[in-house]
Amino acid sequence: MAHEPSPGMAHWLVKEEPTHYAFEELVRDGSTEWSGVHNALALRHIRSMRPGDDGVYYHSGEVRAAVGLFRVLGAPYEDTSDPRGSWAVRIGPVRPLRRPIPMPEIRADPAFAGFDLVRISRLSVVPVSAAHWSRLLRLERSAAPAQSKSSKRRSSRSSAGPRQPGSA
Repeated sequence: MAHEPSPGMAHWLVKEEPTHYAFEELVRDGSTEWSGVHNALALRHIRSMRPGDDGVYYHSGEVRAAVGLFRVLGAPYEDTSDPRGSWAVRIGPVRPLRRPIPMPEIRADPAFAGFDLVRISRLSVVPVSAAHWSRLLRLERSAAPAQSKSSKRRSSRSSAGPRQPGSA
């Protein structure tokens, strides 16, 4: 089943360590509060989300790949339980991607040259343009490119530890 956006709908990408909250857990849970974000720009993105917006769930850390689609289920709200001051939004799963789209494949594609995931890779929430959204959906339907030795390398950086879904 193709997942086509509604007219006027925004698209987002959220990042999370799969060891903390994997997309499969979102599918199991049916929805989650995306909270714990403290970066000012990522918070601005959360406050811009609207019910019905769709997004890409990206596994960071060792996986570094887009793995699923989600939908924003409610309006953003202030996270009063966070003493540092934050916002949250409820998201729910739409479906897993047909295949993971790894960061090396995204980075190598000239169509993603201006994509914030590539440009500002540390942000946990970034907008996805209509062109980038369409390209991601086309990539999931294509065969994965052959991997070179350099694209098989794993990151040596370790996770900073447990976080709330979406924490920056």
